[in-house]
Amino acid sequence: MLSLVAEAGATLVPLQHHDRPARLTARADFLVPGGDEVPYTKPWLSIDDQIGILRRRGLVIPDVERAAAVLHEVGYYRLTGYLYPLRQSHTVIDERGRASVVVEEQYRVTARFDHACELIAFDRALRLLVLEAVERVEVAIRTRLAHVLGRLSPFAHEDPAAFSAAFTASGSDPDRRSEHQRWLGRLEDRKGRSDESFVTHFRDRYDGHMPVWVVVELLELGQVSRLYGGLRNDLATEVAAAFSVPTKQLMRSWLASVNYVRNVAAHHSRLFNRKLVVAPKRPTAAQVPALAHLGSGSAPKRFGVYEVLAVLAHLLDAVPSDEDWQVRTAALLSSFPDIDGIDVGSTGADPAWLQEPLWNLRQTRAV
Repeated sequence: MLSLVAEAGATLVPLQHHDRPARLTARADFLVPGGDEVPYTKPWLSIDDQIGILRRRGLVIPDVERAAAVLHEVGYYRLTGYLYPLRQSHTVIDERGRASVVVEEQYRVTARFDHACELIAFDRALRLLVLEAVERVEVAIRTRLAHVLGRLSPFAHEDPAAFSAAFTASGSDPDRRSEHQRWLGRLEDRKGRSDESFVTHFRDRYDGHMPVWVVVELLELGQVSRLYGGLRNDLATEVAAAFSVPTKQLMRSWLASVNYVRNVAAHHSRLFNRKLVVAPKRPTAAQVPALAHLGSGSAPKRFGVYEVLAVLAHLLDAVPSDEDWQVRTAALLSSFPDIDGIDVGSTGADPAWLQEPLWNLRQTRAV
């Protein structure tokens, strides 16, 4: 069973905490909170008051001292975000036949305080796995970019000939700078703010002029993604092929999605049941056989974090330092907390997918 909102076949929405029931209306791919906007007037609450509210709403809290300690650590708003899928809800149909999910204040009779703690722990472990994978993938892609561009010239990242016409064309803003020029401007700003010793070395000895194999060490994943997206198709395809990605379009989409999830994880935000704002393009079975299940009949229409986990698992096959990330990630997903009303499907995963060769290291490496 998916989260309460997903049970009605709708997508997830940002968590809200209202004194009145929240009505969420499914329209196209979005859920629109009903009701007029009102000023926020809720008062500060003590920890005892917070526990009292949770109990009045039906949450089972057997250990008050532990609950107080958790609330001191993570806060009421964050905690109730993890409890949100455990609230009672029902579906209503309006006169036009549109479905709405009404999420009540009350929790289901099976909801326990410990359930939030279990989900928080699961989500923390998931974020750490994501950050581990992104670090390896990001460094490997930066290295490959430097290798491919550096073969043309040590300063190929400055040469418009290495990039697409769209990336180097004059912009429409008053300064008329191209996307390439804007990217170089952001690079200079980053160099100016860096306290890395190698930056000081190049600043003092070479007027700050760095070859591409040094420049990549300064780039964040978002800058890597933009640089990759601007490459000439032949160069971009060569980089993608090193990671068994058949097209620039796929690789560009995947980098953007990986960067989005990386930012969520790095800022310690809730990840496990998040709808991806930047979703990865799904490859065909012929393009990437290991990800064929993403386009199967059981695949959900909405994108969950599993999509990016699968992309990371595929990209990591090209990273020698990866030893068992796929196995550990599948094990974590398989250990999703046993909670009535929510399961691993909230990540966007079908439980059967965890048996795919993608997640079995021995099978994956043997292919």
